Amino acid sequence: METNIKYDTHRGCEVYNKSGEDTSCLYNQGCCKRAVFDWLKNLPDKETKDLFEVRFKNTRKGYFINDSGQSIKEGDIVVTEAQNGYDVGIVTLNGAIIAHQLKRNRVDLTTYEFKKIYRKAKPADIQKWQEAISREHQTMIKSRVLASNLGLNMKIGDVEFQGDGSKAIFYYIADERVDFRQLIKDFAEEFRVRIEMKQIGARQEAGLIGGIGVCGQPLCCSRYITDFQSITTAAARCQDLSLNPQKLAGQCSKLKCCINYEAPVYIDAKEHLPNITEPLKLEDGDITLVKTDLLKRIMWFTYDSKDSSEAYPVDVDKINEIIKLNKEGKLGKSIATVPKEKIIDFKSAAGEDSITRFDEVKKKRKNRPKSK
Repeated sequence: METNIKYDTHRGCEVYNKSGEDTSCLYNQGCCKRAVFDWLKNLPDKETKDLFEVRFKNTRKGYFINDSGQSIKEGDIVVTEAQNGYDVGIVTLNGAIIAHQLKRNRVDLTTYEFKKIYRKAKPADIQKWQEAISREHQTMIKSRVLASNLGLNMKIGDVEFQGDGSKAIFYYIADERVDFRQLIKDFAEEFRVRIEMKQIGARQEAGLIGGIGVCGQPLCCSRYITDFQSITTAAARCQDLSLNPQKLAGQCSKLKCCINYEAPVYIDAKEHLPNITEPLKLEDGDITLVKTDLLKRIMWFTYDSKDSSEAYPVDVDKINEIIKLNKEGKLGKSIATVPKEKIIDFKSAAGEDSITRFDEVKKKRKNRPKSK
């Protein structure tokens, strides 16, 4: 019996299509975006025993209550309440960890009205769900054409169908306000479903689509980031990063979120370093600051201000002593006893050279005199 397996990374499941049998789905946590590690697994909690986290497409997930008395566990495909009709999702969390997730998302356990989990999904529900999923890609392509025909300055990044196939959510990004009243009419006439337009930012779009960053890891916005903080070039300057837009920008064409990760450490380290704006005076001459290693608390100085290729590494504590002596009108001790180091400027090949530098160069033939 032939079995076709499809890995749905948008919803975090494996879809099995066996010839002559119903379509079945199995939960695969490795395929989930913004997956949560349940470090409180198997711990009893009376307040959250009937609450479950249900995952839908990409980063969209919600919290539902099971008041039907059915036995539901992690990995079950369930039919949930929706505004109109019903939706189908995968249970990804339950138990004591739910209380922490609700607190993290600022959801009050006592006042929030949780939507219901109707039942476990039947084979007919899963089949209808998969049929709706199969329409999403073509719907997105067609919707982009319709938006382009109307001349709207917007980009439709993703389309998500509700589990019963009666509603479609169109995620779009736009730099300015878009009047899409006519577009909704065209969508409803073309796709014969209820339409919901949801505007997202460039970073949210990158989280929906996903991808691999320059570090070799999945994008942070698709793994765990939910609150996007503002990122400026000041955070890059304090870390002495090269202000090259091609290196600082992520796949969303915005500054990388990871620039903010280590910025507080560098800012704190910089506060404990002396601010040197002029050469320091020593017994054997003046020395000029070349560069600083903030985290190691080492500063490199050279005796020749015009040639910075050879410099002497000096500890910050010793520099503070020299500054104190200079303020008193005295000369500091020589630093020439410190082993000299050569400063080598390393450059990344990415973005520095031509992309055709590895191509074979065809040699030109010399004009030879024609034989008589």
